[in-house]
Amino acid sequence: MNIANLTTLAPSAAGYHIDPRQPILAHALEIQGAHRVARHQHPRAQLVYAIRGVVRVLSLNGTWIVPPSQAVWVPSDVPHEIIAADSVSIRTLLVDPSATAGLPQACCVLNVLPLLRELILKAVDIGADYSPASSGFRLMQVILDLLQGLQPAPLYLPMGRDKRLRQIMDRLYADPAEARGLEDWARICGASARTLARLFIRETGMNFGEWRKQLRLLEAIDRLGQGQSVTRVALELGYQSPSAFIAMFRCSLGAPPGTYFRMTQKR
Repeated sequence: MNIANLTTLAPSAAGYHIDPRQPILAHALEIQGAHRVARHQHPRAQLVYAIRGVVRVLSLNGTWIVPPSQAVWVPSDVPHEIIAADSVSIRTLLVDPSATAGLPQACCVLNVLPLLRELILKAVDIGADYSPASSGFRLMQVILDLLQGLQPAPLYLPMGRDKRLRQIMDRLYADPAEARGLEDWARICGASARTLARLFIRETGMNFGEWRKQLRLLEAIDRLGQGQSVTRVALELGYQSPSAFIAMFRCSLGAPPGTYFRMTQKR
């Protein structure tokens, strides 16, 4: 997927509206086809929740993938962009800086339980039409309480800053099935395989094989969320067979692809 070629959408103006009397501003975004919300930052923190389809959130430090039942938390003033490879329905909570105490200080994927999902949908109905003495204000306070208790999910791909590392990452991001090992990449990047191995550990906390597997996992979730078959996804991501891909998926997320997506839809 060539991100630069995607149709660009403007970020919500609500992210720049500061008002402690409205701790949460919620809105809906319907995206038809592949689009991106270009890199931006705003003083309000943001919860990005896709009720249909799969989106990616990219920051300078990594990539997060958001299937249904999960959401990405983006703290205040963190530069980020949102990528949709296909049509999606997004519900966003924009949290005033005065209300972010106790909430995560770094981007992360959070599991969204059914109660929070229903409250997010209700908050979107309310939008900005509430005052501090209203039931809408009290509902927003309940949402803030629930956000503090959410558990992170392992759907994150850290990105390195070293230019040699980024050369490898950018090419693998463009073609996750690429099978070159570190010795091959060393000849391309002008660094030894040992140096590249150290850089992966130092800048991502993962070795090269772990990082590539995580990249393929996130790419698989995105493609499966678009309705592609397990066989197609497995082969296009470089696995020798669907069974090898399913084993990787089960080991990483605790369930095979079909079961995983049924579970996420039911949460």
